Amino acid sequence: MSSNSASKIEKPGKIVIISSPSGGGKTSICNVLLSGKRLKQGWKFSISYTTRQKRNGEKKGREYFFVTEKEFDRKVSEDFFAEHFKVHLYKYGTPRKPLDEVIRRGGVMILDVDVQGAAAIRMNYPDAISVFVLPPSIKELRKRLRRRGTETKEQLQIRFENAKKEMREYEKFPYTVINKDLQRAVEEVLAIITAHPCRTENIKKEQIEKIIG
Repeated sequence: MSSNSASKIEKPGKIVIISSPSGGGKTSICNVLLSGKRLKQGWKFSISYTTRQKRNGEKKGREYFFVTEKEFDRKVSEDFFAEHFKVHLYKYGTPRKPLDEVIRRGGVMILDVDVQGAAAIRMNYPDAISVFVLPPSIKELRKRLRRRGTETKEQLQIRFENAKKEMREYEKFPYTVINKDLQRAVEEVLAIITAHPCRTENIKKEQIEKIIG
């Protein structure tokens, strides 16, 4: 086996959690992260399962796998999900197998999850890189939620109230990005992904001791 092949096997993949309150912009950031050359470099998007209905323009297997509550509950009983929660009246879950495959084969897996899902993923995958995305203001958050036009007035109010609570969760994340400008936010997330392995806590102590003697 060549040294290049060996290095690819030895280098584990990265799990990158992008989390935010509804309207924070995590989905937009994920879409940009997974465009162009990064797809060719082995970057992938973790496609969650949900019991909610498809929105206009969505496609099964692209944004989500849309399933019935009965199907979802069956998968829960089979330990299919790495995390699963009920959020905004619907159930969401992250399949476990794709995450394990990316770690084993290298590459990068991007997860677009809420704060509950992020906490569960961090527990199951402690080496995951977790980034919390904040909107620039409460006023902008409300504007973004209204602009989507995908919920009833009641659903919109539930999302807004939950979003305000979720914004307090930023303290539980090692990285926070304020999404005032989408391109700048994407650049900051890319910088985090690049720099994360260089954090002292992420470098094996024996590797450092070997260098410094």
